[in-house]
Amino acid sequence: MQNKQKTPSQSFTTQVHIVGHADLNGYKRLFGGKIMSWIDIVAGVAARRHSECNVTTVAVDDLRFLKSARANDMIVLEAAVTYTGRTSMEVHVKTFVEENSGARTLINDAYLVMVALDENEHPTPVPKLIPETEEEKQEYEAGKARQAARLARA
Repeated sequence: MQNKQKTPSQSFTTQVHIVGHADLNGYKRLFGGKIMSWIDIVAGVAARRHSECNVTTVAVDDLRFLKSARANDMIVLEAAVTYTGRTSMEVHVKTFVEENSGARTLINDAYLVMVALDENEHPTPVPKLIPETEEEKQEYEAGKARQAARLARA
C-alpha cells in the first residue's frame, strides 16, 4: 500500500437525506447530533474509499454549525480526503441544504481525522494523496498545517 497513490476525487462521496420529524430537536431544527452522525458516516466512506481498509474516527476538527435545517429540507453531504499521513487521513465534509431548484446553502463544515485499520484493527499505511487541482493543493497544504497543530497539542 505504501507506493500506491490516489487523488481526492477517488474518495469523493455524497450522501443525501430528507430531514424527518425524528431528526428534529425541541426547536424544530435538525438535531446537531444527527448531523454529526451523518458527517461521521460520510467521512468514513470517503476514508474507506481512499485506504481500501476499515477505518476509525480519531478526531473531529473545526465542526461549525453555520445555519440550521428544518423538516423536509434536503441535506447533501460531500466528503473527500484532503490530506494523508502514514496511517491517517483528513476528510473534509461540507453539508448543504439543497433547494428543489438545485441551489445550495452551506450549513455545516467539518474536518475529521480517520485512521486505516488492518485485519487485526491496528493502524496500517494508506496511499499517498496526490492533489490535482489548485483547490485540492490548497486543502492539502492547509491539512498539513492542521495535522502539525494536532501533533503539537498531543
